[in-house]
Amino acid sequence: MPELPEVEGLVRFLSGRTAGRTVAAVNVGAIGALKTFDPPVDALVGTRVVGASRHGKWIDLTTTGPHLLVHLSRAGWLRWSDSLPTTPVRPGRSPLALRVRLDDGSGFDLTEQGTRKRLAVHVVAEPTDVEQVATLGVDPLSEEFTTEHLAGLATAKNQQIKGLLRDQRSIAGIGNAYSDEILHAARMSPFALSARLDRAELERLHGIIRDVLTAAVAEADGKPAAQLKDAKRRGMQVHGRTGQSCPVCGDVVREVSFADSSLQYCATCQTGGKPLADRRMSRLLR
Repeated sequence: MPELPEVEGLVRFLSGRTAGRTVAAVNVGAIGALKTFDPPVDALVGTRVVGASRHGKWIDLTTTGPHLLVHLSRAGWLRWSDSLPTTPVRPGRSPLALRVRLDDGSGFDLTEQGTRKRLAVHVVAEPTDVEQVATLGVDPLSEEFTTEHLAGLATAKNQQIKGLLRDQRSIAGIGNAYSDEILHAARMSPFALSARLDRAELERLHGIIRDVLTAAVAEADGKPAAQLKDAKRRGMQVHGRTGQSCPVCGDVVREVSFADSSLQYCATCQTGGKPLADRRMSRLLR
C-alpha cells in the first residue's frame, strides 16, 4: 500500500505536471471505485488544475471546480503518461479505474490489480466532505506533531504501539510498512503498550518517526511515479524481508502473520532476542 512518502512523491510529481492545465476528459473504468455522485465526475471537465496535495495517504487534485480525492488502498496506483491512449475507456475487468486527460493530451490512469477492489475516488466540493479525510489525525511531518502530542496519543488509549502508529485517526499517513521500519529503528517491540512508554522512549520514537519519514520522502522526491514502488522496497530494513538478515545486527528478520496482513521485525534489535509468537496460533510470547 502506498504510504505517506510514496503519496507525497506522487503528489509532487503530479502537481508539477498538472498545475495550470485544463481537464479535458474524465473517464470511469470501474464504477465501484467512484464513491460520490454529486458533484458528478464530469464537473471536473473544463476546470483548471491548481495543483495537488496530500491528506495522510489521500491524493487531492485541486481544480478551480471540485476536488478529485483518491485513496489508492492496497493495490491501487497512479500511472502517468505524456500522451494518453485515445481508445475509449470501457468499464469491465480491466485494472483501469479512472482516466484523467488534460488539454495537452497528457494525463494519468488510476489502476488497481487483484480481485479485492478498494481504490476510492471522490469528487467533492471540499476535502473534508469525505469523512475519512475529515477525521484524519495529525500529520507526522507537521509542526503540530510534537513529542507532547505523541505522548497524549500514547496515554489516551493504552494500545500496542504498532496499532497506534497505523491508526489514521491518530497519526495520518503511516501504514504497515513504515510502522515496521520506525519500530525497528526505535528498537521497540511492535506490541509494546503505548501507555507504558516513558518520556525518553517517546522522545526517541518521535524523532525516529520524523527521521524515517523525512528520509523516505527525500528518496521519493523527483522520481517518476513508475519508480516509486521500487525505491520504497530498496529502502526497507525489515519490512518485506522475512528470512533475510537484519542489516543492523545480522539476525534473521522474523514475521508475525495475521488474517490479511503481516509484520516483520528483528528479535535481537526489538524484543531482547525473544521471537514473537504467530498471532494466528497463540498469544504474544512475553
